[in-house]
Amino acid sequence: MQRYLTQRLVAFVPTLIGISIIVFLVMRLIPGDAINAMIGTTYKLTEVQAAALRAYFGLDKSLPEQYWIWLTSAVRGDFGFSVRSGRAVLPEILARFPLTLELAVLAMIIALAIGIPIGVLAAVKRDSTLDIAGRLFALIGLALPNFWMGTLIILTLSVVFGILPTSGDYADFTQDPIKNLQQLIFPALTLGFAFSASVMRTTRSSMLEELRQDYVRTARGKGLREQAVVAGHCLKNALIPIITIVGLETGYLFGGAVIVEEVFALPGVGRLLLNAISQRDYAVVQGTIVFIAFNFVLINLLADLAYAFVNPRIRYE
Repeated sequence: MQRYLTQRLVAFVPTLIGISIIVFLVMRLIPGDAINAMIGTTYKLTEVQAAALRAYFGLDKSLPEQYWIWLTSAVRGDFGFSVRSGRAVLPEILARFPLTLELAVLAMIIALAIGIPIGVLAAVKRDSTLDIAGRLFALIGLALPNFWMGTLIILTLSVVFGILPTSGDYADFTQDPIKNLQQLIFPALTLGFAFSASVMRTTRSSMLEELRQDYVRTARGKGLREQAVVAGHCLKNALIPIITIVGLETGYLFGGAVIVEEVFALPGVGRLLLNAISQRDYAVVQGTIVFIAFNFVLINLLADLAYAFVNPRIRYE
């Protein structure tokens, strides 16, 4: 276990460096730079003034020099400063991260609460009306984009029920738990709907495979109740693929939060990233994406380690 964990932790470094290089180059392929985006068309600067600003933010150096300065600072926990707000990038990310994390956790809970029961029932009632309805649900969930689902929820609530999800006045969970959950339940449902479709499909496929195993026939032959066979034997052994999809999809939830937070006007990491891209705020974009990538890799590492707790036969060498 210790050797496996060390290998995975070492793999963190090249993964994050590769991602940072790609983001660094892609951002600089966009026409213009952070100074142009910051000034806009309202103010006119002389060449000397523009050059002074670029020198102040280090944009006058070559690309390898800019990246090396950013990388050496990032290793020390310094992701630079935003050219728009002037604030340090890492504290700004950490201030917004609790909202995005809470949104991802709520979406995961919703997805598991919907996807696993439907997947189990669809497998047990294979080729029945219930199974067909479950597969149709999964198809719809995978086909609907997050931004369309969020817009539809807002439209339905406002037109049909005459209410609108609260936006622009976010309340932290520690300050007002009720208001906080009211603000996040619909964004979490938007994110969790597609996630639940993936969980349902994986659960159904894994359960169908387990139901064909010899130990299931043995358990039934011993006179165990069907609920005990399904829940106590099949579902437990079918959890490995489910954990895998949860690890992958939970990482993708941070990416999906970019659009959902913008649709519902939530001040999370996703909205911070979207605004930074439009404003060519290089330091914020690089720091945010590397932060999201770190969490993605960490979540998948935890999912791999969870295999041994679900199935004791698994050993890490």
